[in-house]
Amino acid sequence: MKEAAWSALVDPNRRAILEMLRQRPCAVGELADELGFSQPMTSKHLRVLRESGLVSVRVDAQRRIYAIDPGGMAELDAWLAPYRRLWNDRLDALGRHLDHKEET
Repeated sequence: MKEAAWSALVDPNRRAILEMLRQRPCAVGELADELGFSQPMTSKHLRVLRESGLVSVRVDAQRRIYAIDPGGMAELDAWLAPYRRLWNDRLDALGRHLDHKEET
């Protein structure tokens, strides 16, 4: 798993960009306007997200359209899977314990 992806996610502005891109692909200008960022600042954050593998870019005439890169997100999800199982196992055990308490 790429450390760059986790480093990219530390910044709340980048997380806000990802949240917008989760809804639909966007151009730099759209992201900047919606989030209230300057266009250079938005471009800088997008570069970090692209280099970390979390977003991809395609050219559409004069615009660059950014979208979430499923491959980068899959790497994060794979890294988190054992922790998710840990919590699911513990929550299942709690549920069994509570069910047992109700029966007695």
